[in-house]
Amino acid sequence: MAKKKSLGAIVKNGLLSENPTFRLVLGTCPTLAVTTSALNGFGMGLAATFVLIFSNLIISLLRKLIPDNVRIPSFIVIISTFVTIVELVMKAYLPGLNKALGVFIPLIVVNCIILARAEAFASKNGPIASIADGLGMGLGFTFALTLIGSVREIIGNGSIFGFQILPAGYESMLLVLMPAGGFLIFGLTLGIFNAITMRKSGKEGANA
Repeated sequence: MAKKKSLGAIVKNGLLSENPTFRLVLGTCPTLAVTTSALNGFGMGLAATFVLIFSNLIISLLRKLIPDNVRIPSFIVIISTFVTIVELVMKAYLPGLNKALGVFIPLIVVNCIILARAEAFASKNGPIASIADGLGMGLGFTFALTLIGSVREIIGNGSIFGFQILPAGYESMLLVLMPAGGFLIFGLTLGIFNAITMRKSGKEGANA
């Protein structure tokens, strides 16, 4: 029998070894579209994390009651419930961020990361482990989006989270805020992340 992972290992899995953006390369569309600033990336990541945690929890609790032939539609109904909650809260309390993220908030319903975790993990594991999986994957997604958004904002505007950090005379590189720049920064950060994590795992394997 395979040894069960600890809750800490499940969370770490989403952050590093199976980071949904940098290792599994899932959710690429919102990653490229909303990361024109660190705040947008952070906000999108937190919204997805909320949906991941609570949809995983409910799907895990109902996994033995949901018939196989309506499994995916049932997952989508559960996920859309929490997406609606996120959207209404953002409209009420964070209208600026909600406007900036636009259609990508309701599109969380069909985000492949959310559906993949529902199918691959929550439908096969208990509620506590499913919460840990949702938290890990959500934090990994948030980290990736915030990192990419920070790099694009610093190079593109000389600021981070809206605060100017480079001299006033800095000439903005608006290319990185455009789709082509998004692909470029995404590719560079993905490559650097994988190089660091692979080197780290290689050292851990050598020391084992």
